[in-house]
Amino acid sequence: MSSITLERMLFYAHHGCFSEEQAIGTRFSIDLTYQTDTTRAQLSDNIADTVSYLDVYQTVKREMNQPSHLLEHVGHRICEAVLKEYPTIDSVSVKVSKLAPPLGGQLNAVTIEITKDRCRQN
Repeated sequence: MSSITLERMLFYAHHGCFSEEQAIGTRFSIDLTYQTDTTRAQLSDNIADTVSYLDVYQTVKREMNQPSHLLEHVGHRICEAVLKEYPTIDSVSVKVSKLAPPLGGQLNAVTIEITKDRCRQN
């Protein structure tokens, strides 16, 4: 079993409870790690024998383009989409960070982390 991580994917998206966030949008950072068996790819050196991180990136990008009110909802949708689209992925963990959230003070980010396992999807 191997872990593959896509770190600090940056997106401009329209997630948030405030109408300003939904209209104007803000910056988000996503870290995603998935667990999959890479034994065949290790031996073959063939991308067809693994889960392409380019494909996973495209899945995350698609989900980030769909507005949500809550980071919890964004993270859930990303995890569910990855597990649904890539049956050889056993588990996925995603960190969704809203950069410089509008809280009336200085703050780098607010982050939620969600982990889902194929055998315990919920």
